[in-house]
Amino acid sequence: MPATHLKNNKIPLLLCFSICLLTNAYCFAQQNSSTSNHFRFKTVIIDAGHGGKDPGSHGAYSKEKNVSLSIAKRLRDAINDELGNVKVVMTRSTDVFVELHKRADIANDNHGNLFISIHCNSSPQHKGTSRGTLLLVYGFHRSQEQREALRENASIFIEKDYKEKYNGYGDDAALNTIVLNAFQQKYRKQSIQFGDLVDYQFRKANGRHSLGVKEQGVLVLAQSGMPAVLVETGFINNPADEEYLNSASGQNEIVRSIINALKQYKNNLEGN
Repeated sequence: MPATHLKNNKIPLLLCFSICLLTNAYCFAQQNSSTSNHFRFKTVIIDAGHGGKDPGSHGAYSKEKNVSLSIAKRLRDAINDELGNVKVVMTRSTDVFVELHKRADIANDNHGNLFISIHCNSSPQHKGTSRGTLLLVYGFHRSQEQREALRENASIFIEKDYKEKYNGYGDDAALNTIVLNAFQQKYRKQSIQFGDLVDYQFRKANGRHSLGVKEQGVLVLAQSGMPAVLVETGFINNPADEEYLNSASGQNEIVRSIINALKQYKNNLEGN
């Protein structure tokens, strides 16, 4: 009888413990925001989709791998020019094939604060009528992969006094799961936040048609232990979009939308 009673009490005890943990985390966050925000956005990962033997989608005269790389390099240069204190890491800077898991490894090994994957969309028709942009964040059905990436990334361990901050993270498997889930939810929220900012820039600043921010089970997003957004810059098999995507003015507009969103996102995170 006593043994059964104790066993049944494990659930409310764990619930109580979880509430205390979340309350402490909230108080800690409030304390940080009320004094000074020590977080600094340091590293952005730019992922040019496809490459090498993988051409991606294609239009009448261009391939996705080339368009995505050109936009990614322009974005890299713009960040270097305008956000000199932010390190830029490219998953590829030439026409090479990089496996999806290696892209995520590059992001995680460099402890990125944000993963931006550049792609072109395509519709089933040979000559498509669909047009505009789309922002993708990882879907819940790949949440376990995101949790594994968070564990492998282990950015928590880099923080000073991480055991004190996260109430002994690393000692107890159940507690580790709670903490990793909390980070996963935070990164998902930040992914949507950045996606919304880019979407706003596309629609309001450039007047582009947008399909909005959506969840999808994209492998490279799911395996990146950080906020991550895949940017579908336009439909490459739509003649008007293809012309826009291949033009210097079109690519510069896309880059301007992303970097404006990045600046606002960075300021939001740093409390500026």
